[in-house]
Amino acid sequence: MAELKPYRGDYYLWQYVPSTPAAGLFVALFSLGTLLVTWRTVKHRAWFCLVFVIGGLLEIIGYIARALARDQTDRLMPFVIQSTFILVAPALFAASVYMTLGRIIRSIGAEDLSLVPVRWLTVIFVCGDIASFVTQASGAGVMVTGDTMTTGENIIVGGLFIQIIVFGLFVVTSAIFHHRVRRLRPGTSLEYGNRWQSLMTMLYVVSGCIMVRSVFRVIEYILGNDGYPLRHEWTLYVFDAVLMFVSVVLFGWRFPHHLKVKTHLNASTDRELGQMQHS
Repeated sequence: MAELKPYRGDYYLWQYVPSTPAAGLFVALFSLGTLLVTWRTVKHRAWFCLVFVIGGLLEIIGYIARALARDQTDRLMPFVIQSTFILVAPALFAASVYMTLGRIIRSIGAEDLSLVPVRWLTVIFVCGDIASFVTQASGAGVMVTGDTMTTGENIIVGGLFIQIIVFGLFVVTSAIFHHRVRRLRPGTSLEYGNRWQSLMTMLYVVSGCIMVRSVFRVIEYILGNDGYPLRHEWTLYVFDAVLMFVSVVLFGWRFPHHLKVKTHLNASTDRELGQMQHS
C-alpha cells in the first residue's frame, strides 16, 4: 500500500497520496478530447487552434505524472511536472478562445461594432495571456523546494490574477460586441446563419469554466498547504480537471471552422448583389 513520504527531512511535497485511478481516468478523457480537437484542427486547417491542442497535451502529461506519483511522493520530478503542466494548460486554451473571437468578428463583417479595434483585439488579449502563462510557469519553477515555496505560491497567485483580469475584460468585450450586433444588425443571423451565435455561446461557457477554475486556484494557493483544497484531492478534480475537460469537449464540438474573413464593406456588397438578383 502506497504511503506518503517526505521529500526532505520533515518537508512533504504532497499533502495526500494521489489517486492513480482518478488521474488515469482524466488521462483517458483528455486524450479523447485532445484527439477530437487535433482531428478537427488538421481537417479544417485551423492552425490557430494548435495552441489549444498543446494545452490538451500538457493536461495529458500532467495527469500521467500524477498517476505515476502515487508510489513516488518523495520524488521531485513527478510533482513538478504535474503541478506545472496542469497549472499552465488552461492559459493555452484561453489563447485559442481569444483568437476565435477575432475571427468571428471578421467573419460577419462587424469590425466596427467591436469595443476593441479588431487588429489589436487578439494581440492585447494574447499578450495578457502570455504574461499570465509566463508568470504562473515561473512561480511553479520557483516552488520546487520548501525554502522557496511561499515565493513561488505568491508568483503563481499573481499570474492567476492576471488571467482572471484579462478573462474578465475579454468576457465584457465579447458581451458588448454580441449585444451590439443583435441590436444594430438583427439580420446578421439570417445572413450568416446561427453558427456565429453558437460559437459565441461556446466562448462564454469555456471562458466561464476557465474563470471558475482560476478563482479556485487562487483560493487554493492563498490558503497554502494547510488549507482545505491542497489537503483534499477531490477539489482539484471537481474545480479543475472536470471544468477543463468540459472546455476541451465544447471547443471540439463547436469547433471554430469555416470562419471566413469578411469586412463590413464586403458584407454590404453581398447584400446589394443579393437584392439585385431578386429584383
